[in-house]
Amino acid sequence: MAIKLKPLHDQVIVITGASSGIGLATAREAARKGARLVLAARNGEALLQIEQEINNQGGQAIHVIADVGRQQDVQRIADVALSYFGGFDTWVNDAGVSIYGRLEEVSDEDNRRMFDTNFWGLVYGSQVAAMHLRNRGGAIINLGSVLSDVAIPMQGMYAASKHAVKGFTDALRIELEEEGAPISVTLIKPSAINTPYPEHARNYTDRKLTLPPPVYEPEEVAKAILHAATHPKRDIIVGGGGKLMSSTNKYAPGLMDLAGENFMTEQQLLDEPARNPEGTLYRPGEGGRVHGHIKDTMKTSLYTRAVTNPMIAGAVVAAASAAAIALVGRNNKKKQSRPEMVEIVEVVEIVEHPRDEFI
Repeated sequence: MAIKLKPLHDQVIVITGASSGIGLATAREAARKGARLVLAARNGEALLQIEQEINNQGGQAIHVIADVGRQQDVQRIADVALSYFGGFDTWVNDAGVSIYGRLEEVSDEDNRRMFDTNFWGLVYGSQVAAMHLRNRGGAIINLGSVLSDVAIPMQGMYAASKHAVKGFTDALRIELEEEGAPISVTLIKPSAINTPYPEHARNYTDRKLTLPPPVYEPEEVAKAILHAATHPKRDIIVGGGGKLMSSTNKYAPGLMDLAGENFMTEQQLLDEPARNPEGTLYRPGEGGRVHGHIKDTMKTSLYTRAVTNPMIAGAVVAAASAAAIALVGRNNKKKQSRPEMVEIVEVVEIVEHPRDEFI
């Protein structure tokens, strides 16, 4: 059966993990596009403020306090969407928690709690969404990570949870396609994103946490999610840096292992003492904030813009190539910055793999 997705202004969208970061950025952008929203997270106070903000600006949003690690909470999200809006058209599984620590250090209790949210919460959401959308069509959008393809030290079990998310999402897509269900299933794989993620992580180290560069802004992920809500897509990597990591791990895994062994640990730790080491693993954290505190970020990703806008990909490549030539010329006079070099890498990836995300 052909999959036909509605324009955003005709959709009801469910977003888990909507109280901060990528979920909040997606909610605000979707509201601006006219979508009606069901926002879910553990932080009820933050959700209420976000709901009021959206409604005061002319949008339509309701919120549900829910822990996606509990199947009954996820069912309640769907029930509220059905009772208030008559159903939903897109379900975004964004809720997630994280842990920084070496594999031998992290407790089984903490690891299981993380899997309850990152994996089982996404499974429960996908199953509830599929049951509803079989009769009306729509999109299931799951938030994986570039760590769905790559593993790094200090976030080993988090990477394992995202590998599990990829495996489940791929299997779900295949089974729904096999039965002819009119449901698009998309895996979004963000690179490092400037959200409160490091501050919310359970921290087993004695140092403040950060993310390895290049780091992108959450609005880029929100745009990719909403593109998938209106265009059937198999997967979308957000950020050329993530695409480079994924491709390197696929074609030269030993090289990716070497990079992880030599500098990936230090790139995740700052020379400042740890703060709030418990993080948000067992309780809600600060809500209402989209961005983290990383200053040297990529505002946009040429790679992701191109693969989600194929009609303008050629123009993007041409413009970026010209910029790359200028940067190479400047490199004779001064050291190249990491963000500039990453954008050059993105251009190369677009040219060499222009159809990767359309398979």
